[in-house]
Order: sequence, then structure tokens, then C-alpha cells
Amino acid sequence: MRAILAALLISLPWLAACSRDAATPDEAANAADAVRMPSVTVTGDDSGVDELNWRPPAVALVPGDAADAHRRAARALSEGRLFDGPDDAIPLYLALQRLDAGDARAKTGLGRSLDRLLDQGAQVMRHAEDRTEALRRARQIAAVARTVAPADPAVVAYLARVDEADQLTRLNVASERALREGTLGENGGGALAGFREVLKWKPGQPRAMQGLAAVESAMIRRAEEAALASDFDTTRLWLDHAAKIREDAQTVADARVRVEAIRMARIAELRDAGVRDMATPLGLKEARVKLAEVLRIAEPGNRVAADFRQRIDLATHYGLFRPGQAFTDALHHGGRGPAMVVVPHGGFSMGAGEDEKDATDAEKPAHYVRFDRGFAMARHPVTVGEFRRFVEATQYRPRATRRGHSIVYDERSGNFVRRSGVDWRSDYTGQPASDDMPVLHVSVYDAEAYAEWLTGQTGHGYRLPSEAEYEYALRAGLQGRYPWGNGQPPRGVANLTGGNDRSPSGRTWNNAFVGYGDGYWGPAPVGRFRTNAFGLKDLDGNTSEWVADCWHASYRRAPADGAAWFNPGCRSRVVRGGSWASSPAQARAAWRSSSDSDMTNARVGFRVVRGI
Repeated sequence: MRAILAALLISLPWLAACSRDAATPDEAANAADAVRMPSVTVTGDDSGVDELNWRPPAVALVPGDAADAHRRAARALSEGRLFDGPDDAIPLYLALQRLDAGDARAKTGLGRSLDRLLDQGAQVMRHAEDRTEALRRARQIAAVARTVAPADPAVVAYLARVDEADQLTRLNVASERALREGTLGENGGGALAGFREVLKWKPGQPRAMQGLAAVESAMIRRAEEAALASDFDTTRLWLDHAAKIREDAQTVADARVRVEAIRMARIAELRDAGVRDMATPLGLKEARVKLAEVLRIAEPGNRVAADFRQRIDLATHYGLFRPGQAFTDALHHGGRGPAMVVVPHGGFSMGAGEDEKDATDAEKPAHYVRFDRGFAMARHPVTVGEFRRFVEATQYRPRATRRGHSIVYDERSGNFVRRSGVDWRSDYTGQPASDDMPVLHVSVYDAEAYAEWLTGQTGHGYRLPSEAEYEYALRAGLQGRYPWGNGQPPRGVANLTGGNDRSPSGRTWNNAFVGYGDGYWGPAPVGRFRTNAFGLKDLDGNTSEWVADCWHASYRRAPADGAAWFNPGCRSRVVRGGSWASSPAQARAAWRSSSDSDMTNARVGFRVVRGI
């Protein structure tokens, strides 16, 4: 083994430069867990068993002391005190033998002490290859054993074990240093070669196995850093290196999934930016630059990249669409996506006027927003059936499912209460919902996950609407207090809180539109009420809906181009639009509410938009 280490030191200069007993941070932590051991005075360099010397502590005995020395030695042996001090077993028995070479009791006691010493050595050897303190103690025991009985077969065997552990530890320590310094060894040498050499001589050695895993993790980390820099060629090289370390390692497979998610997010980011560029003729050149970057990083056949290329080739005001056109996209695994309607480009005054009744500061100041390009919005909120297809295809677990409860309407009390066992499959009371009902009890993260799934299935960019897009589509060209204008709602306009509505037990609303009734207490199946001027349904009632924006306390500095006002990491998101249980003030076109991202209840659903 010593010859092997010497050869490796010559072939790997980074090993030769390592100090002999340097401890890694892990070793320092392990030392705290090591067996508590007293110190021993050792002369010479303690870097190897052959260089350790143990000198018995001086014990002065005269013939009259023998009986007392025997008692003290026997007591020390029974207590496991073997060699550290002059009153320990081995120094006493050695002194007794010097006093009387024929002392049979001393010879027997020394033999039992040696056996006990080797037992202690066997115990510390269990950790000698992983803990610096344990190895140091093993060396000390070896020095004592060699002094007491150098030719004893058990001592010789123990010395060999300590020597092996010493060499393997040195190799592990040097490899760990190389790892910390970033010399991974992907092209030979480095930490990887050192750990593999240890495992060559001792397969399965835990410290070296942990070292291999650490090298693999370092390579994966470099791969992900390269991916974040859009250098996917380097990413692939690092992942290929990592995959060769441990066969069939799930960590590498998981890393490939994460890297692919980074790639797709970057492609989607470039595509979305390019779509915005194409809003003006001068932006087409910038869009082509972004397309070139997408094609550089995308895998062959990427549907998002193909869609982006087609958009540029057909770049006009609406691409291949026209305002008001309805369409559905094919899903990759069969079926069609939600019914979408092309919303025309244009501008409007967003928010509430200074004198609007019931308006809050959060809805002001009113400000002009213009959409230079149309967009497609789902005709109605996502239904239970549509969301079911997503959940079954992906095995996604929405927030309420994982949490085990949501907020429902309680007919007995007339209040909203938390109820267990309620999730996206439930209606407003917590009972099973039919597939044509708007999906409820979903968080904004659940809604975004559905939109991302649609993107992957269709190759088109689905997402939640921005707050500006929602209000623009809700108003549909009108600038009144309500989506339908001013005053009372026209008959059949939406599922609202009407004075003529009755619950199953005969309850009525305390604050409702007088004289209005829509025949529903709770959400209605989607699409049962009139279509607005843009061809959309249920925006002004039925359910409130999540939008993409983070909550801001006012519209000061809000985007003027209709983009979502989003701050990464925000927890409070925006809910827009009146619902079946909203007061008249909450049915206003400018009404907006702040909600925690994880919130789920019986009043809020969502719909999606798609760039065109």
C-alpha cells in the first residue's frame, strides 16, 4: 500500500503538495463525534505507524511495592486504563517485569492488557478511515502494541490494518483538498482519480464513496451554472462527465430534468420577448436575433422554437389571426386546448376615476394602457374537466389537495368556512363538481402550472393574463363603473349577487343588485351568460380570477404596455373580476384584491391567455 501511495504521489503533483495530516471541515465535524480518548505523549513525527514511538511512563518500584503495584495494575485493567499514565495497566506490568523477570502474574496481566488494548484498537479502527482523531488514536495504540509485543501475530495484523487506514486516509484527504480547490479530474487525475484509487484497493470505502458523490455534485453544479449562462454545450459536457462517476445515478437524471427546465424557460423568455419585439416593424430585426439564440440553444424539434420561427415568418399585426377569431390548439397527447378568442389591440383607461363611488386608492390613479398587439384569451374560465385532464396527464398535486382543505360556502351558517377534503374537484359547498363548472379551490401556482402544461403540449405561450389584459377584456371597449356600463346590470348579463337570488334554504344576499336575479346561488356552469363585445364570457361574474401580477398598493409606475407587473419572489398576487358572491362594489370593472399566492377558496378560479 505504501508503494502504491508513493507512486500515486509522483503521478499526481497535487497530492504531493498536500500536508500530511490536514483535516477537512468534515473531519473536524466528525472529530466531535469521536470516542472520547485521553492524550498520549508520542515522540517523533506521528504521520505513520512506522514513525510512532511510545515510551512507557516512568514507574519507580522497589520489591516491597510489588503487591500494591499488582492491585493497582489489576484495577487499571478492569477500568480500561491501559497506557496513558504511570498508574495505568501496561506501564505497571512492564515495571513489575523489570522488577522481577519471572513474575508470572505480571506476564499474565501484560498479556490480558495487550488483548484489551487490541480490542480498543479494533473499536477505533471502525472509524479510522473517516475520522482524523480515530486514526490518530489507532496509531497511538499501534505504537504501544509494537512496544509491548512486536512479534505477536495479532499485533502484526493490527499494525497492517492501521497502515492501510493511514494510507487510504492520506489519499482521501488529498482528494478532498483537490475537490475544494476545484480540481475535479474530469480529464484524468484530480479528486476523481484519488477517490477511485481508494476504492480500487478497498471497494465500497464510505469516505471515498462520499467523495465520489461530492465530485459528481460539483460537476452537476458546474453544468447548471453553464445552463444559467445559456452555454448548453458546456452543460452537456459536465453532465456527461458526472454520468460516468456512478452508473445509473438518479442525481444526474434529475439534473438533466432541471437543466431542460432552464433551457425551456430561456427559450420561452426569448420567444416572449421576440413576440413583443414584433409589435412594431422595427422590432422584427431584434426578434430575428432572439430567434437565432433560441435555435442555438433549443434541441432539434423544439415546438416553442418552431412556433417562434413561424411567428417571425408571418409577422403582421395579428400573425395568422384576426380580431374576434375563435380557435383551439391541438394538445400533443391528443385532444384540444381551451377555446380561445383573439382580443383586438387597442388602448383604454385602466383603473378607477377620482370620483368613482366605492373606489379605493389601490385602484388609482387611472392611467392609459395600450396594447400594440392583440392577444388570445380563453372564452371562459378553465373548467373542472379541463383542469382534470392536466392533473391526470402530469400527476400534479394542487395546493388544496396537498394541504387537505379549502374555503367553502356553508349553507347552514351563510358564511365561508374551512373544510377538510376539499380541492379542485369540489364545488362551492365542497361537494363533487361537474366537469362543466369553473374550477375552484386553486392557488395562483396551480393556475400557472396548468398554463405551463398547455405551453408544453401546444408549443404556444400560454400564461395567466396580466391585470391590464384582464381589465381591458372585461371592459371590452366600455369605460363605465361596471363592465356593462353604469347603473343596474342588464338581464342575463352575468352571475352576480342579485336581490332576487335565493339559496337552497331560502337565504338572500344582504348587499346585492336590487331587482336582479340570475337563477344561481353559487357558480354556474361556464358560458351560461351573455358574451361581451370581445367574444368572451363570465369575465364580469360567476368567479373571480387570478391574474399574473404581484400586488401593488396603487398604479403609480405601473407598466403602460399591458405587461404583468411582477416582482420575483412576491407572495401577494392580484385577483380580478366579480363573482357569484361579490358585493356590487366588488363587481365594478376597476375592482381589484390582494391575495396570498397559496390562497384557495370557492370564489376564485382562472383563465389563460396566449400570445399571437
